[in-house]
Amino acid sequence: MIEVRDLRKEYGTFTAVDGSTFEVDRGEVFGIIGPNGAGKTTTLKMLAGLLEPTEGTAQVAGYPAGEPEMRRRLGFLPEESPLYEEMTPTSYLNFFADLYDVPGDVAKERMHETLDELDLQHRDRALGDMSKGMKRKVAIARSLINDPDVLIYDEPASGLDPLTTNYVIDFTSTLADEGKTIVFSAHNLYHVEEICDRVAIMNEGHIVAQGDLDDLRAEHGSTEYHVYTTVEVPDSVQENGRHRTVVENMDAVERTREAAQDAGGSVVDIRTKESSLEEVFLDLAESGAEA
Repeated sequence: MIEVRDLRKEYGTFTAVDGSTFEVDRGEVFGIIGPNGAGKTTTLKMLAGLLEPTEGTAQVAGYPAGEPEMRRRLGFLPEESPLYEEMTPTSYLNFFADLYDVPGDVAKERMHETLDELDLQHRDRALGDMSKGMKRKVAIARSLINDPDVLIYDEPASGLDPLTTNYVIDFTSTLADEGKTIVFSAHNLYHVEEICDRVAIMNEGHIVAQGDLDDLRAEHGSTEYHVYTTVEVPDSVQENGRHRTVVENMDAVERTREAAQDAGGSVVDIRTKESSLEEVFLDLAESGAEA
């Protein structure tokens, strides 16, 4: 559904995005993460056709990014999404339904179904009197009023309270289950781990790594084995009445077991700890900055 090749964006002498290449399949959730200034928002705006790339190409839903037919099949949610504050949610969404030539009865059903799922109750209150979380839900509903195939969300849960954030993240996951193709950026890597099939990690305009989470952990992360014994062994620390030793491979686990047996004890538990996405991200961002 999305195919990006050698995408580049320059602002004068500054390069915001440099040579990005990736693909996103139908029904996939693809996360783009990175520190501030990494090029995430610029990339999403080029996909949405809001920015013209300096070089490279982007195809969305089978059309070059920015073509009118592509926009009809796209739902875009920017990080900052000002609404017409004198309107109500229903009048606002009907306005955008008209822009997309969505029939009135279809728009009404689609609108209320989406707002029901997002748990937005006050649909006849002026948007200017609503909280940020309520406005974000209306903006998400707007991105869906044309029933798009592809959704591009820039920080969909940015600045929201935990309850509203959970609604937004759960709803995003539901959209993927319904077959929508979703590309989004986020600072909260827990949410990325929770719903993304694959991610691209950006730093200083470059994609420094991409793939599914297991592959990224395997290639760029590490695995530790926490071995708990009934007796003290070399390099162990006492913890809750047991002794814990941290080792890096199964050979070391076996040596720890033998050491415990030689000391008259035994292994009572082994726990595996893999790098989180946040740890992988921080390592890659730091190494990229040093480079």
